[in-house]
Amino acid sequence: MKISTLSKYAVAVAVSLIAAATLQAADDGVDRSPEINGTVRGKYEYQPQIEAGRFQVRNARVSISGDLSRVVSYKAEIDLCDEGVLKMLDAYARFNITPNLHFTIGQMRVPFTIDAHRSPHQQYFANRSFIAKEVGNVRDVGAQLSWNFGKAVPVVITAGLFNGSGLTNQKDFWTDNINFSAKAQVILPYGFNVVLSAQKIRPDHINVMMYAAGAFYDDGRLHAEAEYLYKTYAGGAFNDVYSFDGFVSYRFPIADGRKAVKSISPLVRYDSMNDHSDGVRNAQGVLGIDDYARSRITGGVTISLGTPFVSDIRLNYEKYFYREGAVPDVSEQDKFVIEFMVRF
Repeated sequence: MKISTLSKYAVAVAVSLIAAATLQAADDGVDRSPEINGTVRGKYEYQPQIEAGRFQVRNARVSISGDLSRVVSYKAEIDLCDEGVLKMLDAYARFNITPNLHFTIGQMRVPFTIDAHRSPHQQYFANRSFIAKEVGNVRDVGAQLSWNFGKAVPVVITAGLFNGSGLTNQKDFWTDNINFSAKAQVILPYGFNVVLSAQKIRPDHINVMMYAAGAFYDDGRLHAEAEYLYKTYAGGAFNDVYSFDGFVSYRFPIADGRKAVKSISPLVRYDSMNDHSDGVRNAQGVLGIDDYARSRITGGVTISLGTPFVSDIRLNYEKYFYREGAVPDVSEQDKFVIEFMVRF
C-alpha cells in the first residue's frame, strides 16, 4: 500500500486520538516536575589476539521526561558520547488516550525484539548481542500506538509507522514507501514472558522484512532468555539472515547491608548470526557483507553496588568463532571487558 493511502488513515487516526485525549484532559493533582535521568558507561577492553586495549566512554546519556497533564507526557534524550559521537535519541510527545491506550509521535526506538529494545543501563552484558547491535537495531521518526489489556494474562501490543530516514535525515526526506514495526508481549504467570515482533525497513532501494520471537523467565534472581530473529531481503538481493541470542543470569544478594557490594550475578550468553547486510548498496551497487557469520560465547560476572541496573561493574570475556574465510572487524575479536555503569 502506498504512503498516500496510508497517510490518510494515519492522519485520521491521529486527529481522532488527539481530539479524544483533549476532551479527557483533566490535570488535577498531576505532578509536572520533570524527571531527569542519566546513564554513564565507561569501560576498558583488551584483545589478546592483537595484544592491544582501549578505554572508551560507551554512553553518556541524559534524558528529561514528565507529565504535563493526565493526558500529555514527553521525553527527550541525548547521548553526549556514544562511542565518541553526539546523538539525539528520543524526542517525542505522548498522548495517554486512556490508561491503557497511548499514542506517541516523534523520534524513538521502534518496537522490535527484546534485547534491541533495552536501554544501556538495563543490559546484562557489557556489549550488546548481535541481534541488538547489528541485525535488529533501529531508531526512527514516526508515530505509534500502544495498547495493554488483560488482568490474569496481561498483553501489551505496540505498532507504528516510521519514515525510514533514521535519526539525522529528516529535513528533506520524503518517501512513498512507509516503514512499519509491531510488537506483542504476553506476560504469563510465574515470571514467564513471550514476545513476538515484525518490522519492515527500506534502508536503500529494497524492502527488508524482519521477524523475531523470544521468551524469558525472571523471578527476581534468575533471568533466562532466548530470542531468534529472521531477516529477509526483497527479490533475493541478499541471503536470508538468521540470528540467535540466549543467556542466563543469576543474582546472589549480599545479606550484610553495610557492605558496598549488594549483589553478585554470574552470567553466560551464546549468540550467533550468519553473513549479514545492512541493506545499503556498496560501491559495486549490490548488497555486500557488512558483518561476517560468527558465533560468540560470553561469560562473566556483574557486581552491583546498589539496586541492579543502577550501579554495576560488569566483567566479561568474549570468545568469537568465525566461519572460514571471514574477515573479523578490528573490534569484533576475543576480548576481556571491564565496564563501570552508573544510572542516576
